[in-house]
Amino acid sequence: MNKEQLQQMRQAPGFVGALDQSGGSTPKALKAYGIQPEAYASEEEMFELIHEMRTRMITSRAFSSRKVIGVILFERTMRGQIEGMPTADFLWQKRNIVPFLKVDKGLQEEANGVQLMKAFPELGKLCDEAVSYNVFGTKMRSVIKQANEQGIRDIVAQQFAWGREILSHGLMPILEPEVDIHCPDKAKAEEILKKELLAELDKQKEPVMLKITLPTVDNFYKEVVEHPMMLRVVALSGGYSREEANDLLGRNHGIIASFSRALAEGLTAQQSDEEFNKVLEATVDGVYEASIK
Repeated sequence: MNKEQLQQMRQAPGFVGALDQSGGSTPKALKAYGIQPEAYASEEEMFELIHEMRTRMITSRAFSSRKVIGVILFERTMRGQIEGMPTADFLWQKRNIVPFLKVDKGLQEEANGVQLMKAFPELGKLCDEAVSYNVFGTKMRSVIKQANEQGIRDIVAQQFAWGREILSHGLMPILEPEVDIHCPDKAKAEEILKKELLAELDKQKEPVMLKITLPTVDNFYKEVVEHPMMLRVVALSGGYSREEANDLLGRNHGIIASFSRALAEGLTAQQSDEEFNKVLEATVDGVYEASIK
């Protein structure tokens, strides 16, 4: 694990950009960017267009390590290139931004009020590939929809089991047990989640990172943030508008952003580079300010 990157993720001011939309969420991301489904005839063309969008964001003057300290990539983005360099190398060498890779393969059907990650026997193989591309860490998402103790315990156990395998390959895992913002008893689900997270962290021998939904109670995850086995806690926007997400984030000290949809809000393919950069710059500034409060 790169020590300079580890130090940056531990303490540098800023936030983590999430550019990891996968096959299922790509059409929605492209539509928000002003590219309709009829603009592409195949999955290949769709992924080319989303790579162009991500490249435009990463190469923008707004995207630098002064404010963006890490970026989560989709597999195809990792295997692609920016300005003739592998994406992860471009991020670190040209932008001083730490590269991460989304490694989950989607969600199982809901059971016990949660959606676990689909089984992925080739996780180790993908981790080895990520290491070969000079990726620093990984991210994987599961979703909590109900305040169900068994379901939440299962989610946390699966996240930490994957995290331990990822650590064994020399990568830093970002665990993401998302609490759906429409969960009918969100505060109760967060109570159960925090208890399970702390119990697992107490057993950890190496630090991990965590990506969470912004909590109902401000600073609710304070003990998790301060746990010696927690490198950094980041937050997803989770369906909130960027304004709402920034407001909630600013009220939770020690947590930084890792926004996806909210980061790309207001950007379109039709904008001139000057307009695009101006919108992205304002977004980055706002998310940065909320992350350092």
